Amino acid sequence: VEQFGYTSVMQAPKVQKITVNMGVGEAKQDSKMLDAAAGQLAQIAGQAPNVRLARKSIANFKLREGMPVGLAVTLRGDRAYEFLDRLMSVAIPRIRDFRGLPANFDGRGNYTIGVREQIIFPEIDYDAVDQIRGLDIAITTSAATDEEGHALLSLFGMPFIDKPNPEQIAAEEAAKAAEDAAKREAAELAKAELSESESAGDGEEAEEGEDAAAEPSADATEETSDEPEDEAANDAAEETDQ
Repeated sequence: VEQFGYTSVMQAPKVQKITVNMGVGEAKQDSKMLDAAAGQLAQIAGQAPNVRLARKSIANFKLREGMPVGLAVTLRGDRAYEFLDRLMSVAIPRIRDFRGLPANFDGRGNYTIGVREQIIFPEIDYDAVDQIRGLDIAITTSAATDEEGHALLSLFGMPFIDKPNPEQIAAEEAAKAAEDAAKREAAELAKAELSESESAGDGEEAEEGEDAAAEPSADATEETSDEPEDEAANDAAEETDQ
């Protein structure tokens, strides 16, 4: 009441009804499937379901108008609240790898849950199940907005996934930005060190090349200096012979 500024407790939203739907497409070929599914849904909801019939014929699905395609049961009053309590306290915790429900409302405070397996309800005997079937559970509330509907179901104990507050989001973004900056700095430092090592290696190779080039020059100088001596010796030998 205080959260949304209601002036009377009668303004507080409440659960109006809960509708449980089960698709039984295989019933068009085997009527026993429909009976088995109806029995399971009756055990889950505590109330006999109604058969939903096809509204039109669809040749691609081999479906004719009037064929049974699903089951539905609508719970109101105490039965709705009892089912909601069993759903949240017993059935949902038995979902494998459950990590919370997304808060996806329809814009008018109503919420729908998709259940993949009917065996999460303890009323269903696993050994007696002929086929795994899914359920759609629609919770209709008198809430005017999604925020009010979320608050209502949260107070009942619906395990929604917690949304991080703006401060938490900002802190996570800042931490990520700092981590990215540190990675970039480390990458630039490693790149600079690699460049320095390559430059040092190139300098050493250049010095070795200069030394190697200098050695042949010295030998050539020695050979050049020896040539006049050889010529003088030859001239002296010729004069002696004369």
